[in-house]
Formats: sequence, C-alpha cells, structure tokens
Amino acid sequence: MSKSSNLSLMRIPLTRYGLPQVVVFPLILIAAMVLYFWLALGFLQPACACPVSTLMVWLPEVILLVVLVWVFSFFRDPTRPCPQDANLLLSPADGTVAKVEMLDSYPGFEGPVLRIEIFLSVFNVHINRMPCACKIGTVTYKPGKFLDARNPECSKVNEANEIEMFRTDEPADRMLVRQISGAIARRIVCEAKTDQQFTAGQQFGMIKFGSSTELFVPARDNLQCKVAVGDKVKAGLTVLARYE
Repeated sequence: MSKSSNLSLMRIPLTRYGLPQVVVFPLILIAAMVLYFWLALGFLQPACACPVSTLMVWLPEVILLVVLVWVFSFFRDPTRPCPQDANLLLSPADGTVAKVEMLDSYPGFEGPVLRIEIFLSVFNVHINRMPCACKIGTVTYKPGKFLDARNPECSKVNEANEIEMFRTDEPADRMLVRQISGAIARRIVCEAKTDQQFTAGQQFGMIKFGSSTELFVPARDNLQCKVAVGDKVKAGLTVLARYE
C-alpha cells in the first residue's frame, strides 16, 4: 500500500473548520464529567446503594457523554466522491430543502432567478461545498440578526455571507451561494477568495451550529430543477438542478 493510501486511511474524519471548538468543547465536557463524578461520589457515597442516588450520579454523566458525542458528530467530515459532470449543479449544503422558488429578479442578476434554500439542523454535516466548477467573484459579509433559520424572515435579516461565483463551464452563468446564520449559529467560516477557482463539490467553509444555505442561479429554459421542498440533500452529492 502506498504512503498516500496509508495517510488516507489514517485521516481523522473531523473538519479543520471546527477548530478550536472541536478541541475546546470536548475538553470542557470531559473535565465536567470527571469533576461531577468526583463530587457526586463524595457527597452521595453514604447513600450510593440507593437507586435515586445512583441515578443522580450516572444520569448527568450520560447526558454529558451524549453532548460530547454530538460535538464530534457535528464537526464530522465524511469523504464524498463528488460527481464532476459540467451539466450538474450540486447541493452546497446538507439538510432539507426549505424553499424552491422562481424570482422575477434578484440584485446582480438579469432576468428570472431560481432560488433554492436548504435548512441545516444541528444534526446535519455543516460543511459547505461548491455547486459546480467555478471562479470566485466577490465575497460579501453582511452583519445582521440571529433569528431561527426556519423563520421566513431569516433570509432577509440574518447575518450572512454571499459568495459570487462564475461557472467555468458553459453556460458561464453568474451564481450566488449565501451562508446564513441562525439562532444557534454564530460563526460563518468561508475560505473562498476573489479569483480562486474551485472544482465541483470542493469544500469552501461551514456554518457552526444550525443555519441555512441558499443557491441562486439564472433561470434558463434548459435548466431543470431536480428537488422539491422537503427533500433531503447532501453537499457535493445531491443534484439540485441540471442543464439539459
């Protein structure tokens, strides 16, 4: 087996975008578990045979352990063989399709625009990926509120990061991906920079702790939307639309 294969097998499936939380949070939780267990044994030892006392010792430990597992799960980075078909527009996020709509216009676009909104729960993978091979235009951060991502006003008023991109394949459309924070999400990570080029499905950032992601693409007669509201999607794998 080659050295590169060995490194691939040894890869820890956690995203670097999770630093420092993926290190700090588990350490805090483990310290809390150890401290509580030590204190609980000290105060409850005389009555440790009592079922209620036993429950008081172990129930908080189990809860903290579940939270610890969830932290690692939230920052997971599964390997994904993203298709490189130039006719496809892939999902930029994991989650549930919350809205599919045709807009008559949208700032920066000429003519109708297809908008697809994806809601990410705290149980989804939160890494964002490019919908197609593209070159980055401008990246614009917009401060705002932190409404629940399921609130209809979230898209309009919440903190967001807008990534303008231009397809490097035909049609060379201008597109837009918006990373939107939610009530829990307070940190948007974006590595995309102006003039950078990305392949379809390549990672470019994440939103920490629940959010939504939107894709805007010019509506064309030969562009067919392949998802509907309620569909479950995976970043870099699920086809949102296709040029026929």
